[in-house]
Amino acid sequence: MFDKILIANRGEIALRVLRACKELGIATVAVHSTADADAMHVRLADESVCIGPPQSKDSYLNVPALLAACEITGADAVHPGYGFLSENARFAEILDDHNLHFIGPKAEHIRLMGDKIEAKKTAKRLGIPVVPGSDGAVGPDDDAMSIAKEIGFPVLVKAAAGGGGRGMKVAHTADDLALAISTAGNEAKAAFGDASVYLEKYLQKPRHIEIQVLGDGRGGAIHLGERDCSLQRRHQKVWEESPSPVISPEARARIGGICAKAMQEMQYLGVGTIEFLYEDGEFYFIEMNTRIQVEHPVTEMITGIDLVLEQIRIAAGGDLPVTQDEITLNGHAIECRVNAENPVTFRPSPGKISRYHPPGGLGIRIDSAVYQGYTIPPYYDSLVGKLIVHGKTRGECLMRLRRALDEMVVDGIETTLPLFRALVREPSIIDGDYHIHWLEQYLASGDPAA
Repeated sequence: MFDKILIANRGEIALRVLRACKELGIATVAVHSTADADAMHVRLADESVCIGPPQSKDSYLNVPALLAACEITGADAVHPGYGFLSENARFAEILDDHNLHFIGPKAEHIRLMGDKIEAKKTAKRLGIPVVPGSDGAVGPDDDAMSIAKEIGFPVLVKAAAGGGGRGMKVAHTADDLALAISTAGNEAKAAFGDASVYLEKYLQKPRHIEIQVLGDGRGGAIHLGERDCSLQRRHQKVWEESPSPVISPEARARIGGICAKAMQEMQYLGVGTIEFLYEDGEFYFIEMNTRIQVEHPVTEMITGIDLVLEQIRIAAGGDLPVTQDEITLNGHAIECRVNAENPVTFRPSPGKISRYHPPGGLGIRIDSAVYQGYTIPPYYDSLVGKLIVHGKTRGECLMRLRRALDEMVVDGIETTLPLFRALVREPSIIDGDYHIHWLEQYLASGDPAA
């Protein structure tokens, strides 16, 4: 096992990793920018090191500063959390060059799955069903048009690198294609330094379903069921639940088995998430995230498996915690991402939290690094915290979530709590009848959070 882990992140995920380390008896090092000097993970870590000014490129993305912090503190491993350097293959290689353990997958797998075109080719080779589309990058030429006509309009133009909705455009007709490719390519170049784009069939009303996998790096791998992440705004997940209201046990076993088998063949190491669009009973691979996901708690709530703790244990050479046959899904869990944003315009609302009261009671979990008097800085993402609720059934879970949302108090800044209080009372949400476009259509229909 590792002696000391440096947590190369901030906010709630840094605190989440710190808690797992403490349960394993591992010493912790918190790194922070000058803007995060009063952060909760900094207060609770065994040691802390300031690695630069507020801007991410000068602090949390500053590899030399992170290496220096490891050397100063004697850390022997680095946990990257999510975001920042968590899916940076070169960072994993640099750590290895300095005899430091990267708590995550092998660099080759990070690099492979970070290229969406190569990831799709690999998925196809491993027997994972994929969305019909181009086999590689395309440009605004006759080849792109012929591919688009073959798979049928509308088509989705997607950046080969990156994610988060950037570099994605829909071409509804042949006349839209050239502009969509050009616009998506320009966005991709600006965001990721790579203008390459590819084409996929644009599904009309799919669900966004993801399968959580865990591999030991030696040919052992299991899946932990699915999460439904279909409630999205601008391709950013807002609400996640597990299990999905529309996936049958048979469908879960089928797609989960395909994913676990693929990870076994890859000899995948650590946690990973294979993401699909799901429509008319069919799954279509879109990407794989080679890190812990923001929404991992809903899987933990229904399986009882601490994914971050197991991620650390397996990175240190440990075995898988259970066999596939030993995994059972108990009840239902829902996560709401509460952001420091206006609930109608989604304008960021950084500032000081004057009053903070998290909800409590059976089945309620809050993953958050804020506290009363904490100032949310304007330099990073706007996540205040994740409210995760568990119940024996989906109906009980929704009832408990409604109560928890009404209890939760975050004053001094604007938050998306009013939106969730409206959503949890919506008939379509209660019935589980929604898809990836539902939330944006709902928001466009009026002022639901008023």
